[in-house]
Amino acid sequence: MHAEQRQHIETVMQVAERGPVAPSGVAHDEIIRRSWMRCVHQHKLDPTRMQEAIILPHQQVREHQDQLDEFLTIARHGLETLYHQVAGLGYAVLLTDAQGVTVDFIGDIQLDPSLRKAGLYLGSNWNEQYVGTNGVGTCISTGEALVVHLGDHFDATHIPLTCTAAPIYGATGKMKAVLDISALSAPQHKQSQHLALQLVRMYSYQIENAYFLHRFRHEWILRLSMAPEFLEVNPEYLIAIDANGKILGHNRRAQLLFADRTSEPRDIPELVGQSIDSLLNLGVDDLPRFMAAQPVDRRAVMISGTQKLMFLSVVVPARSLLEATRAKMEPEIPAPLAALSGGDTKLDRQISRAARLLNSPISILITGETGSGKEFFAKALHQSSERRHGPFVPVNCAAIPDTLIESELFGYTPGSFSGAASKGKRGLIQEADGGTLFLDEIGDMPKPLQARLLRVLSEREVLPVGATRPVGVNIRVVAATHCDLETLVRQGGFRDDLYYRLSGAHFMLPPVRQRQDLGWVIDRVLALHGRKIDGAVPGLHADTKQTLLSHSWPGNLRELRNVIEFAAAVCRGDQIMPGDLPEYLHEKTLGFHPPSEVTRDLSIEVPEASELRAQLKACRWNVTAAAHAMGISRMTLYRRMKRYGIEHPQ
Repeated sequence: MHAEQRQHIETVMQVAERGPVAPSGVAHDEIIRRSWMRCVHQHKLDPTRMQEAIILPHQQVREHQDQLDEFLTIARHGLETLYHQVAGLGYAVLLTDAQGVTVDFIGDIQLDPSLRKAGLYLGSNWNEQYVGTNGVGTCISTGEALVVHLGDHFDATHIPLTCTAAPIYGATGKMKAVLDISALSAPQHKQSQHLALQLVRMYSYQIENAYFLHRFRHEWILRLSMAPEFLEVNPEYLIAIDANGKILGHNRRAQLLFADRTSEPRDIPELVGQSIDSLLNLGVDDLPRFMAAQPVDRRAVMISGTQKLMFLSVVVPARSLLEATRAKMEPEIPAPLAALSGGDTKLDRQISRAARLLNSPISILITGETGSGKEFFAKALHQSSERRHGPFVPVNCAAIPDTLIESELFGYTPGSFSGAASKGKRGLIQEADGGTLFLDEIGDMPKPLQARLLRVLSEREVLPVGATRPVGVNIRVVAATHCDLETLVRQGGFRDDLYYRLSGAHFMLPPVRQRQDLGWVIDRVLALHGRKIDGAVPGLHADTKQTLLSHSWPGNLRELRNVIEFAAAVCRGDQIMPGDLPEYLHEKTLGFHPPSEVTRDLSIEVPEASELRAQLKACRWNVTAAAHAMGISRMTLYRRMKRYGIEHPQ
């Protein structure tokens, strides 16, 4: 323990014994002293106990993230914009829920180990009850924006940190999240964080208002401002009402505006359920004259019971009668996505979710067994979105050699390494600018490159090999894998922060053997890939189709396509007969079972290992054939066999 830490502990104990009145020589403000009192007397924390950062397991973090749902998607833009304002100053940006658990985070990749050790990281718990006085926890306790600077912290472990936090309130007056920027070190004077406090306040308001406008986009929204010049640009006060004039929600500033000024911040009365005419001198029938068609200076209104003048702009519900009619006339699911399913319930549910996220900036993760159609799904997302006019760039992370993947993805400058092209090369990430970057088999990406990819996702810029300045990119990232990434995260094979960033929305595709529309899938694959040499498409004999329906398809759509192409090529008539199918489809078992495998307990294998083993058996342990059926290289297949401990029987 350092002398500075011992002195800090003595100061905390002195305040805890004497009460919130500042003892001589104690420069901390009242809000900090009261927090120290809570930590000792209410939370029963020991100031002499210095504890490490609390980082929750990824599954618990996911549970906290799921509780916020759409809010995280909207808040993400605010975090990225705020981070760009403070980038290079050593700050990390954290978004926590109302319990103090960090559910989103942006920080300098180079400081990653130090940030994690200090708790400025995804999954960290900053609840005052557990870690003492700090920016996030004390913000939650007080409901106010504040700075907790260096020795303001309760735990002596945290006294090098400076933390500036502001609350984000939901539409009913309850705290929803906390926005925080923190640094590992800072100047001694607390006033050095004044600008940080103003930035955090501003962006917390922006996030709060953006979520409010999204949530109530189908309701009447009243935008109020003290100044007419800012009414349409940046209104301070937002209220949502129903068609009868009842208040459905409001932002925090509106709640404070109409509250009794004698109320404590934590005891502000509810506005939800009140009639709008109890707050403003207007009724529901007056709303049309406050719409944007009227000059701003004619949209003044008085606050009920006062002489205070406000300016009002009324926004009609986004889904007007005309829009509702159009929505009924137009298909909800775009054609490229609709073409993926013939009526499978699970897949239809995934497609319906995807249709709502087509133009969202969040990254997408698609999982499913090898050959289950992940790239088809990604292409359909791209073709259904506004990015369809830009490129769709697929990258098979498992197929690119480890020595080339960095230069292939990020590009390089002239002469950056031996053998580099004289003019340099644009990487695949830059090639996807304006469109979609599809990262297939992301689970096989080398871990050192995962950090560089994280920077691309966080800051939307790429640094080519040998370059000193990053290049901005406008891309939508869709990643796919057959692996269980959560298991890889637990095993240390995949970065947890990259996993959370990639899985902004997660779609799990069902394997072919579980699809309810298997007959439709077979017919569609036949129509697309079953042409004979002369261009004709043969039909399927009833017995042939029954054989195909009975097969378990360990290779999924890729195996089905190979079978159809083979059968169409060898059939002699206008129908594919059972004898035209590959021989292994007529066998009751998929290959032979070596004695060593008869007693193997396959129940303990992860799905990817079982899938790989089944594919190898189907190809009679011909590695080349299995790799071809799975659409991967032999070396990749060998690496996966080694990963899962699968050995060739001979």
